[in-house]
Amino acid sequence: MGRNRKPKTVKDITLHGIADKGMCVGRDAEGNIYFLQGGVPGDKVDAIIKQKKKGVPFGFVKTITEPSIHRVKTFCEHFGVCGGCKWQHLDYKIQIEQKEQQVKDAIRRIAKIEAKTFLPILGNGQLAHYRNKLEYSFSNKRWLTEKEISEDVEITQSKALGFHRPGVFDKIVDINKCHLQDDISNRIRNFVREFTASEDFEYYDIKNNHGFLREMVVRTNLKNEVMLILIFGHKDVSKMKMITEALKNKFPEIVSLFHITNAKSNSSFFDLEPNHIFGDEYLTEKLGNIIYKIGPKSFFQTNTLQAEKLYSIAKDFADIQPNDNVYDLYTGLGSIALFVADKCMNIVGIEEIEEAIELAKINATYNNISNAEFYAGDVKDILTDDFIMKHGKADIIITDPPRVGMHKEVVQMLLQVESPKIVYISCNPSTQARDIGLLSEKYDLEKIQPVDMFPHTHHVESVALLKLKENV
Repeated sequence: MGRNRKPKTVKDITLHGIADKGMCVGRDAEGNIYFLQGGVPGDKVDAIIKQKKKGVPFGFVKTITEPSIHRVKTFCEHFGVCGGCKWQHLDYKIQIEQKEQQVKDAIRRIAKIEAKTFLPILGNGQLAHYRNKLEYSFSNKRWLTEKEISEDVEITQSKALGFHRPGVFDKIVDINKCHLQDDISNRIRNFVREFTASEDFEYYDIKNNHGFLREMVVRTNLKNEVMLILIFGHKDVSKMKMITEALKNKFPEIVSLFHITNAKSNSSFFDLEPNHIFGDEYLTEKLGNIIYKIGPKSFFQTNTLQAEKLYSIAKDFADIQPNDNVYDLYTGLGSIALFVADKCMNIVGIEEIEEAIELAKINATYNNISNAEFYAGDVKDILTDDFIMKHGKADIIITDPPRVGMHKEVVQMLLQVESPKIVYISCNPSTQARDIGLLSEKYDLEKIQPVDMFPHTHHVESVALLKLKENV
């Protein structure tokens, strides 16, 4: 990162693309590049430049001198404050064009190759209520709106239940209605706010790390059932029972409820033990012919309908034959492995999180799948010569790593194994392109297709098919 410099104004910047975290990229009349918060592609703006990173100026839009023809009316009252849907004011057609271009640019600039076939991005048919999971935070310090500050009136409600204000770790935006999840999520959240206010329950002090009500996670499925996870800063059995009973009586949609007590300085609860209070231990969801049991700490694609399409693309790219031996790296709870198991002879899944692997085994049994095996551990430690000797060389390797991409040792092992096909699913075009560039030593990029899982955000997934070169 470069030195911070005194802010300056730059005029007549034309914005032409989207970048990470809701930023736009643009150029001035001399062709200089800028990354700016605010604005949409097509806007002409004056901007305040705050700093340079690696020689590139970063800042924010000061004035829109010519608005883009691609601007659209936003539908959320919290737009621009909570930061959850940064591109809601940009025509969806342009959103997915920009995301498609992100994947193309990453392959060209980072991998430094061209795909033999670049398929058009698969857009999302559902632009709201597409998420099956949201995490809300309680705070005793509510983010105040500009209107509240400008009116200079006494603030009587200091508590908030909602989302973190971007760039401000200890302030929460109080959410009235979020359009990302089915409305049951709004009804539960607003009821919890009203009930806890009437009982004067203590909300969490994020800065000083203490308080009773800390977080709430709402999971839903396509049957409109709910798994609710209440996270407390400390135990208060009487109050925990009060809120549980109130929710149980009010919402029959809640089919599973857990409590977690988290007294740590960070909000991550994946190293903590959930306490099952009532209902089922799992929430079920169906993708294709597979029914998945999802636990309170499970990773599961948060856009259910689009996840089925994403996995179908991966299955089509793999073109699995009945005698194929398949490896599924970073398998999670076995989502993809079980989805494609009916097409192959054997499939082996590897995942670092032990609880996820236990659930993968449960899901395999639940779906009467007998040709799948699962192993817990870091992929770079599990995928060894001995492992391959035991399970046989993979005809197809499916890999769906986290945003950081595959470890370099995993990439080297894939080059050593020389499986005929690799299907690479990614939520980060940059790290996918990096890994594809490394694999290009022995693999051709046959085809790639972006998939939009999260409308109104900068996030984009893509599925790539790599085939072993003939001369290897």
